[in-house]
Amino acid sequence: MKFRLALALILLAALTRLGLNFLPAPPHNFSPIAAMGLFGAAVFSRRWLALALPFAALFISDLVINNVLYSQFYEGFAWFTSVWIYAAFAGVMTIGRLTLRNNTAPERVIAASVAGSLLFFAVTNFSVWLESGMYPKTGAGLAACFTAGLPFLQNTVLGDLLFSGALFGAYAWLGKQAMASEQA
Repeated sequence: MKFRLALALILLAALTRLGLNFLPAPPHNFSPIAAMGLFGAAVFSRRWLALALPFAALFISDLVINNVLYSQFYEGFAWFTSVWIYAAFAGVMTIGRLTLRNNTAPERVIAASVAGSLLFFAVTNFSVWLESGMYPKTGAGLAACFTAGLPFLQNTVLGDLLFSGALFGAYAWLGKQAMASEQA
């Protein structure tokens, strides 16, 4: 029961990610990505499932987003976007596994969510500085890159908090409902 519930919630989060991109003006960086990673890492007892299921949800939703919604930005079929995004996602999952595996109290979920947001921001903005050519490869260029990314950080934090709260809260509430109905 718990496995199916957790899997369904991750799939729902991935569908939400797709749905947000169909909005006329999707909010930049407001996404369930980090929440999927934190949640999967925390609730699946088997390590390979904790990694594979959230990564699969991210990869499949990326395929749809990149090849349906944003196909005009790619030549041919886009299998992969950025190794940096997936590295940041792995870091977020590590935070979830280390901090939430045995304790998903709300304050821990909030702290892990904010830490995941900051990690994702740091990794992805560093990658823009390193690979894009938009900023000089100096300390000042790196600072300018991070400064330019600050407006996106707010939506990242808000999305991570909202979706983490929804996933962990729904899992706890639905789990209690299932237990109560089994005891009845």
